Amino acid sequence: MKKWSISTFIIAIVFALVVVPLLFDQIIANSLAFLIKDSLMHGLVSGLILAASITLLTFYLILFKEKGNLSSLGVKTLPLRHFKTVIVWSFIQIIIGILYVLILETFAGGSANAKTESLESQTLMMFLLAFTSAAIISPIYEELFYRGLIYTWLRQRVSILPAMLISATIFTVVHIPTYNTLPINFIGGLIAAWVYEKTGAILSSILVHASFNGLAVAITYFFS
Repeated sequence: MKKWSISTFIIAIVFALVVVPLLFDQIIANSLAFLIKDSLMHGLVSGLILAASITLLTFYLILFKEKGNLSSLGVKTLPLRHFKTVIVWSFIQIIIGILYVLILETFAGGSANAKTESLESQTLMMFLLAFTSAAIISPIYEELFYRGLIYTWLRQRVSILPAMLISATIFTVVHIPTYNTLPINFIGGLIAAWVYEKTGAILSSILVHASFNGLAVAITYFFS
């Protein structure tokens, strides 16, 4: 596979770090606020628009601009032998997440944020929508973009560890201003990149990502 161009990386980074905060998190989000009063539904709709936009950008950059194919984004069959890797690293990330929450509860007064507080008061139907967004939609588009595109571009130029650290840092920065989740975002970014590196299939990192997000949403709704 030929190296993807520097311009592709620049476009992706500018979109993630500039366009998303300014256009999606401010203009589009504020516009939707006038139409949708429920904060969780507002977040879900905003998330769907963002997911569609990032997915389309990813496909445009790799399939059209770079003349690549889906397999270059890691869209390929995940062999059964790699499911052990998925299960092990999903378990590790979940354990780390639980320990982190316990630390926050003990020393920082709690782990709740605006998203979790909104979910706690919702109906079962809203929970199902939130679960679908967090455990299906977000893992798919985020892994395609941050691991399939960003991490792969970095790996074409640097070794595994720098690529993991840089891609995880970018993945963490885009989750600002949800500051209390940033350490977990960084660890999750490292784990997702490592799993993708080991398997070569983006489905592996999607499954790890989905397992953690899905469990987090379920625990927030049923046990908070």
